[in-house]
Amino acid sequence: MRSSPASPPSRRRFLAHLGGTAALVSLAGLRSRAESSSSVTSTDSSSDPLYASATKLAELIRTKKLSSVEAVQAQLARIAAVNPKINAVVTLVTERALAEAAAADAALARGRSLGPLHGVPFTIKDSLETAGVISTAGTLGRKGHVPGTDATAVARVRAAGAILIGKTNTPEFTLGGGGLGTYNLVFGQTYNPYKAGYSPSGSSGGAGAIVAAGGSSFDIGSDFGGSIRGPAHMNGIAGIKPTTGRVPRTGHLPGYGGPFDSYQQLGPLARRVEDLELILSLIAGPDFEDPVILPIPLGASSAVSLKGLRVAFYTSNAVSTPSAETIAAVKNAAQALAPAVASVTEAFHGGDAEGQEIRSAYVGADGGAWFQRMLDEAGTRTASPGIVRRITGKTLAADQFTRLAERQDALRSRLLSWMDSYDVILCPTGATPATALDRPETPGAPVGGGYTQIYNITGWPAAVLRGGMSPDGLPIGVQIVGKPWRDDVVLAVARHLEAQPGFGYRPPVL
Repeated sequence: MRSSPASPPSRRRFLAHLGGTAALVSLAGLRSRAESSSSVTSTDSSSDPLYASATKLAELIRTKKLSSVEAVQAQLARIAAVNPKINAVVTLVTERALAEAAAADAALARGRSLGPLHGVPFTIKDSLETAGVISTAGTLGRKGHVPGTDATAVARVRAAGAILIGKTNTPEFTLGGGGLGTYNLVFGQTYNPYKAGYSPSGSSGGAGAIVAAGGSSFDIGSDFGGSIRGPAHMNGIAGIKPTTGRVPRTGHLPGYGGPFDSYQQLGPLARRVEDLELILSLIAGPDFEDPVILPIPLGASSAVSLKGLRVAFYTSNAVSTPSAETIAAVKNAAQALAPAVASVTEAFHGGDAEGQEIRSAYVGADGGAWFQRMLDEAGTRTASPGIVRRITGKTLAADQFTRLAERQDALRSRLLSWMDSYDVILCPTGATPATALDRPETPGAPVGGGYTQIYNITGWPAAVLRGGMSPDGLPIGVQIVGKPWRDDVVLAVARHLEAQPGFGYRPPVL
């Protein structure tokens, strides 16, 4: 560990030092994450390679109760069995995955651990670049695109010993699904594993569907307006959108930068909350490419004292009326949490209606020119309907655009002041469970029922955990929101709820 300087350096010297040692710091960070977590133990009692948590699977492999080859083979077989029904995995990496699994087993036989995810198979959303593996971002112009490097988040979990087995479906540029959830012109429609013909949500719908179906230990999604939390909700798994500025977006399409930069975050999807925490700890922190990522430590959820937490909950945002079962799931979560915390109060910040108005106008302010640039850069001549409808050519004047930016910042400030009275919010993830894909889309309907986008505007951490089921067997997720940089508090509450009766993952019947 490098000792602190006797006196603080000048700002210029400090920045020069950062630039000169960026690569070393990045590699050192990867090593420290892997070394500090190499013996993480699981609270999962399952030993099934299809349904055990990634943390438990790593433990089984580390203790030689299961080989990495066996784990990879089991999940590849599961994909072969369920993917014809749900179309979640769009590219397989079979030969390389089996070779890496054999190498992982050989390393372990020599007494060498590759990290906390040693030998654990995973999939990755197709909007993230993967070295040597086709990465389309769901757009026709990239249907044969093979990157030479991994996205930062992918590189970090692979450096921790995880083994990529496939890519999962996403709408075009993660934003072109329209009312179809996860759909594109390259690979078609993805379906919910809990009910045929129903949406898996989007844009990380392929990730959510295959993790729920037992074909992948975990995936990493991106969330521009609910694209991690919606799939976690509709597929009955766990997911977290971390605080804005925690996880690098390098190697993701759309990438970082531009006026909407703060909306987009990357985060894990898994069946168990313990995996969210482990994976987030591995992928967080500056990579010295994404310019807004900060070196804010991720606290351990185990160090959080629940008894001092002030919890607010609301069941309606005054924009989208939730189903009775959705209301019940949020109230049940509040009741289950109440004995463990300082207070539980029904309260709503009131920001959703204004937030949705601002965001809709803000994202469309350039008439869709930023979508057209992505199409041009990808070489795509035919775009999906969900992208085409966004290219309107109707632009706002500069003074109107800057006014929107000012209104958005004012809203952020007002909500942050409101949040000073609370530590955690419990609320719906969407107004309803998954919907049938043959239902016509309501023009202008907010994604996810409008319960997720507000927390992309604020940038606060938000996790989703299954909190109930609809009468026809569809999962209902409860959203858990925290103050900025208190991802540890969000995860601590999610862990507590997961341990209560009626909460947490239940496998679908396929």
